[in-house]
Amino acid sequence: MPESATPVTPVTFPPAFLWGAATSAYQIEGAVREDGRTPSIWDTFSHTPGRTAGGDTGDIAVDHYHRYRDDVALMAELGLNAYRFSVSWPRVQPTGRGPAVQRGLDFYRRLVDELLAAGIKPTVTLYHWDLPQELEDAGGWPERDTAYRFAEYAQIVGAALGDRVEQWITLNEPWCTAFLGYGSGVHAPGRTDPVAALRAAHHLNLAHGLGTVALRSVMPARNSVAISLNTSVVRPLSESPADLAAARRIDDLSGGIFHGPVLHGAYPGSLLEATAPVTDWSFVQGGDLELIHQPLDAVCLNYYTPTVVSAAEGDVRGPRADGHGASDHSPWLGADDVAFHQPPGEHTAMGWSVDPTGLHELIMRYHREAPGLPLYISENGAAYDDKPGADGTVHDPERIAYLDGHLKAVRRAVADGADVRGYYLWSLLDNFEWAYGYEKRFGAVYVDYETQERVPKSSARWYARAARTGTLPPVEPGE
Repeated sequence: MPESATPVTPVTFPPAFLWGAATSAYQIEGAVREDGRTPSIWDTFSHTPGRTAGGDTGDIAVDHYHRYRDDVALMAELGLNAYRFSVSWPRVQPTGRGPAVQRGLDFYRRLVDELLAAGIKPTVTLYHWDLPQELEDAGGWPERDTAYRFAEYAQIVGAALGDRVEQWITLNEPWCTAFLGYGSGVHAPGRTDPVAALRAAHHLNLAHGLGTVALRSVMPARNSVAISLNTSVVRPLSESPADLAAARRIDDLSGGIFHGPVLHGAYPGSLLEATAPVTDWSFVQGGDLELIHQPLDAVCLNYYTPTVVSAAEGDVRGPRADGHGASDHSPWLGADDVAFHQPPGEHTAMGWSVDPTGLHELIMRYHREAPGLPLYISENGAAYDDKPGADGTVHDPERIAYLDGHLKAVRRAVADGADVRGYYLWSLLDNFEWAYGYEKRFGAVYVDYETQERVPKSSARWYARAARTGTLPPVEPGE
């Protein structure tokens, strides 16, 4: 070794660290009319002209419902020891109320058995945005009754799978459900009602609390119950008082509105003040905050990119630089005088800046917000314009660099004292990317949507080496 060369210290993770990948039901399953499943809000939304890119739907998606055994074998080949998937509510409980359809539950029983046989730990997410359409027709998440329907559904699934699945997540990214679904309208059900969005946020919190109680009533005490939050890492453009105030408002609307009641039993006073022109919060009933504030076993965090904001004069709605699509209606209620800025540097195909320091910042924040609770990165990944080469292989060096940087940020957080116990790459497979249809590819595994052939990208092979060894492999030039 030349005298000037410095040995590289391997980035090694704790032995029990979970190396996983994540998906969601509507994005991969297909089979939308099989075995008793009825439409969800995403079926309705995606079949409405103009709602999704190219008019794409999840009718077939990547046909995981029929190919799950092959997909589990692929996970085993890649050395994963954990897999996070969501249950389709309308597949289990088609009207959102009443008894379960056993054929729907049987699919998830078979999937869990297949995972366990392959030595892969299942993590179940109960709600990843596919509300039964009948519940939306009855008012959806802005209606209080939906939270109670969710608790009933949670109890059904917990009773069916709780003997074999130890890790549970009640809700995935309730911010997206409330504010993209009912505020800006860029997600299902596509409503643009500010009061409905805030009501939905509260009832999602209530659903989490009621669902946590319901799960624990039917599952072994050893099981873990958590929630997946996508709290923005909000950075002010400057240290001016106006920009700092703008950052606080966005932080309240992305994070405090959920972790306030879930972790601390109260909504932030600054949030209530900022949204007072929109609502008086009279939909919060006595005892709600106690119901929401259930003890948790872990907190799960989803991270993709930081958010940079400043104060702005006038109305800045319309095409936005906050990564949530163009709309005439802002998802950031009561913050129409906040401007969003695109950070310089490298960006993904979504237009999101690549900044691993934001993941470290997020982890350390929740290390403080939820002291003593284990943390999991339940989603992290990037979309790039992946294409097979002439030899059929798919090389995605940008994604390898993205994963390497963000996993190093996780390891730095562990070294700084955070109890991070696992990482779930988003996503296992290319899939239906919500309103973007099939235009954006987040998968570590390439999917040919015409043939449904699965081709592990070079990032999948790199991640597999990390999963098998617990150490990040070197990033080779051009890999």
